[in-house]
Amino acid sequence: MDASDKARILDTLHTIIISLCPDAAFLDKYGGEVVERVAGGPEAPFCGIFAHARHVSLEFSQGARLDDPRGLLEGSGTQRRHLKLRSVADIEAKACRAFLEQAGRL
Repeated sequence: MDASDKARILDTLHTIIISLCPDAAFLDKYGGEVVERVAGGPEAPFCGIFAHARHVSLEFSQGARLDDPRGLLEGSGTQRRHLKLRSVADIEAKACRAFLEQAGRL
């Protein structure tokens, strides 16, 4: 994965998140970005985006609570789950928008 692939994935995720949560705030933390539904709101961040050498990780703070009938979410912790995105096509193939919609409602 090269820098332009990462940039396209990040841009696409930002666009989806803003379309779902127009007041979302992207905060630089933990080597990536965490996203609050509303900037400065009392809720904990509902997702995070982290660029790695070979993929971009879309992480969900309450991922274990998300409906995942296709078993796309990775992770086995008590709460967090994530999706590894290696191409822009993975955003649709791994149902990122649907998971973001769910996470935004929790």
